[in-house]
Amino acid sequence: MPTSELRCSPAPPLPAEADHEEWVWPQIKAEARRDAEAEPALASYLYSTILSHSSLERSLSFHLANKLCSSTLLSTLLYDLFLNTFSTDPSLRSATVADLRAARFRDPACVSFSHCLLNYKGFLACQAHRVANKLWTESRRPLALALQSRISDVFAVDMHPAAKIGKGILFDHATGVVVGETAVIGNNVSILHHVTLGGTGKVGGDRHPKIGDGVLIGAGATILGNVRIGEGAKIGAGSLVLIDVPPRTTVVGNPARLVGGKDTPATHEDVPGESMDHTSFISDYII
Repeated sequence: MPTSELRCSPAPPLPAEADHEEWVWPQIKAEARRDAEAEPALASYLYSTILSHSSLERSLSFHLANKLCSSTLLSTLLYDLFLNTFSTDPSLRSATVADLRAARFRDPACVSFSHCLLNYKGFLACQAHRVANKLWTESRRPLALALQSRISDVFAVDMHPAAKIGKGILFDHATGVVVGETAVIGNNVSILHHVTLGGTGKVGGDRHPKIGDGVLIGAGATILGNVRIGEGAKIGAGSLVLIDVPPRTTVVGNPARLVGGKDTPATHEDVPGESMDHTSFISDYII
């Protein structure tokens, strides 16, 4: 099959066991073997990052450590930190698998699980953030903040380590994403590049957005303040959201307004965070 056809082909249907690392990790290794055979120039890289490891958490820890290390923050230190965290917390491993699935089956540009593991900086930033958040909750805050800084430097994704993030998260492209300290992101949420979940000034306390399950946030959207984005809502690209958004509605514009109006807003039944449907609300578009 030509490469262009491979890249454009939709992801195959999910087997029932695809929620589990016991299925995903052998699949990743099989993909890496295939790619090493097809492209010998990558064989050494694929061996060191995937094929030489006995588990997903070891491969991910190795890869993150080498991505985020510096001359003063050594890869060996980071590897031990990541591996210990992932190995001792099953919920983090479950979230990693859910995030892999989110990228593979929501993004048509994602050709394989191994491609996401190695190359999707949104996925990698999210997994590193989970470790930083764990450190934060364990009162290891200087290390959590140092890790946040490296994530921001390397991946151009700036998430405060106190921010709470669910699973099944897709940071698509991810460049320029900012997530504030008291922000909360639910499960099965998709967020595109240059999205800000920010505060509105220098007042402390609970001051950042709360994003419900299944939400889709378009590129360049800004959501400010302790506002709630309801389950299954859709935030149009470039929107500025300053007030709560009801569940399963769509807001667009600057400042954002409900499609259909605030009295009779249009609603939808799908889960946009999973369907990635950005434009179905447009009924009459004329240039």
